Amino acid sequence: MARSNRLTRLTVTSALLATGLLAAACGGTDGAASDGSGGGKLRVGLVQINQQAVFFNEMNAGAQQAAQEAGVDLTIFNANDDAAKQNEAVDNFVQQQFDAVIVVAIDVEGIKPAVKIAKDAGLKVVAVDAIVDSPAVDTQVGVDNAAAAKEAGAFVNDWAKQQNLATPKIGVVGALNSFIQNIRKDDFNATVQANGAEIVQTVDGQNKQEAAMTAAENLLTSRSDMDAIYATGEPALLGTVAAVKSQNAADRVKVFGWDLTKEAISGIDAGFVAGVVQQDPRTEGYEAVKEAKALADGGQAKKSIDVPITIVTKDNVDKYRTTFK
Repeated sequence: MARSNRLTRLTVTSALLATGLLAAACGGTDGAASDGSGGGKLRVGLVQINQQAVFFNEMNAGAQQAAQEAGVDLTIFNANDDAAKQNEAVDNFVQQQFDAVIVVAIDVEGIKPAVKIAKDAGLKVVAVDAIVDSPAVDTQVGVDNAAAAKEAGAFVNDWAKQQNLATPKIGVVGALNSFIQNIRKDDFNATVQANGAEIVQTVDGQNKQEAAMTAAENLLTSRSDMDAIYATGEPALLGTVAAVKSQNAADRVKVFGWDLTKEAISGIDAGFVAGVVQQDPRTEGYEAVKEAKALADGGQAKKSIDVPITIVTKDNVDKYRTTFK
C-alpha cells in the first residue's frame, strides 16, 4: 500500500498542527475523530462541502460503507461551505502523509493548486460530483451534470407538450456561486429554449435554503405568468417548495428540480412538484473510496466513473420514501 514519492520528512510543528486541525473537524468511519495514524491501514481523506444537506450525508454514508468493507481508514472533513477550508484540509492530509484524498469541491478552480500539491506529494486524487479539470485528478466520480440537465430539459419539454404549452414560461432558481449548478442551469435552459420555452427570470438562491425561499417568493410574486419553476440543487428546490406553499401557488405553477428531500416528496404527493432529478450520492461516495483504494494499491485510474440519474415523479417516488422519512 505504500505510495511512491511520499513526503519523507515533516517538522514536529507542522505534524502537530495538521493533526490538531483535522481532529477538530473530521470523523473516521465510525464517526469518531481521527488521530491521523490509521493503525497501519491505508488512509483516505474525504474533503466534504457540508453536512447539512441530505445529499452530502448520503455520500458520506456510502464512503463509510466502502471504507469498512475495504479496511480503509477514512477521515471526513466538513468544510461548512468554505472553499478556503477545503484547500487547508487537502494540505493537512498531505502533511499527515495520507495515501489518497477525495475532494467534493466548492470552487473547482480554487481547489486546483491544493490537489496539485497532493498529487506531487504522491497522494492519489479522486474528485466527486464537482468536475475538477486538472491533470492532478486521477479519477472523476459522479453525474454528467450537462447531460443530466439536458435530460431534465427534455422531461420538461414532454410535460409542456402534454399540457399543450407551445411557449411555456419558466423561472429558474439557481445558485450562481456554484459551478455545477450553473452547468445545470445553462444546459437545461438551452434544451427548453430550443423547444420554444421562454426563461422569464433567473434568481439566485445562493445555495442556501432560506435565500432560495426568498428568491423564489420574489419570483412567484413578480412573474404571475409563469407555468413552471426549475431549481438547480437541493437548497434551491427546498426553498422553491416552501415558497410555492407560502404563496399559495400550487395551483398555478409546476416545479422541477434537483435532489429529493422529504419536502420535495411532499410536493410530489401534493401534485405541484412534477419531476426531480435524483442523483445517487451514496453510490458516488462508495465508488470514490473504492477507486481511491484501488489507485493507492497500484491500480490503473478509471479516469471517469459515471453514476446515472433518475427523474423521480409520482410514478416512481415510493421507493425513495424510506430514505427521506
